[in-house]
Amino acid sequence: MPVISAPHAFNEGDLFVDLESICGYPLYLKCEAFNFAGSIKLKAANEMVESAERDGILTADSVLVESSSGNLGVALSMIAASKGYRFLCVTDSRCNLSTRLLMEALGSEVHIVADQDTNGGFLGKRIDYVRSLCASDDRYVWLSQYTNAGNWLAHYRTTAPEIARRFPELDVLFVGAGTTGTLMGCARYFREWPRPVRIVAVDAVGSVAFGGEPGRRMIPGLGMSMRPPLLDESLVDEVIRVDEPDTIRMCHRMARNGFLFGGSTGTVVSGATDWLSRHDARDLTTVAIAPDLGERYLDTIYQTNWLQDLYGDQVLGTDVTDAADATEVTGVADDAVQTNAPPREPKPASRAPARRRST
Repeated sequence: MPVISAPHAFNEGDLFVDLESICGYPLYLKCEAFNFAGSIKLKAANEMVESAERDGILTADSVLVESSSGNLGVALSMIAASKGYRFLCVTDSRCNLSTRLLMEALGSEVHIVADQDTNGGFLGKRIDYVRSLCASDDRYVWLSQYTNAGNWLAHYRTTAPEIARRFPELDVLFVGAGTTGTLMGCARYFREWPRPVRIVAVDAVGSVAFGGEPGRRMIPGLGMSMRPPLLDESLVDEVIRVDEPDTIRMCHRMARNGFLFGGSTGTVVSGATDWLSRHDARDLTTVAIAPDLGERYLDTIYQTNWLQDLYGDQVLGTDVTDAADATEVTGVADDAVQTNAPPREPKPASRAPARRRST
């Protein structure tokens, strides 16, 4: 076991789950939640902070500020606490309650934006608030995960090589699309790989990251209400869009087999399973990336009243009110829930980043 003195010094990157018995298709899931921040966002957070420190952008008086739907906010909260920085996370009403409480427990301040932007999301308003904050005080430093090259470099240097070492014969990689940092880092790495790897982006229905009409999205972590500045569509071979009810069903399907994953993972695995069902996958080596685990979603996608209010009684394929037995199998009983209601970008320290796509 390693001995560490800083929380970001530990991050288990070599754990994969064989999902064939659950999904019915050959699919390995790379689990990214086994670190003290609990998600893949630790990699980007650490890269962006260390880059800003090297460039002299962060000083002892600096106050980190970032727009985040949750996981990056937790990662930055942890790093800020460890390094002695103040941190303000600007999020919105979809942020899971447990995620907000985690940030506050780590000493961060959390500002919740309630107003939606013109695309029906919150991102534009969050960024506007960060910009106004930074304009008001020079001490605020916005790392800007949406434009910061460190976001994708982290995955080019770590996530993709970890996959390549374990699966040198990789054929298809499924990656969820949010800021597209993970997607772009992995895509750039595997474009240089000696054998062709098909890069399949998985997005949420209602996201406009790859175009299309905006729509309601209640599960944080994937999707954007604007085109991601980091996105280079020439590096993406295919885009799959997943409806939130399909995300929820896949999360519960995995939970009933003992694997409690978060909403982003449910989306990616649902999209991957759909792709595999339409292709001859018998001789393919396929990997999907799981950004986090499910504990932060106990009051949302694993909570009966939340599901019923937003998606109706049949979202799990049976009456939600009769789904308590399935919920209890996962260990997520109603008495573990803290709320039944939906859970309740500046002067960027960014650097610009740097085949075919079908929908």
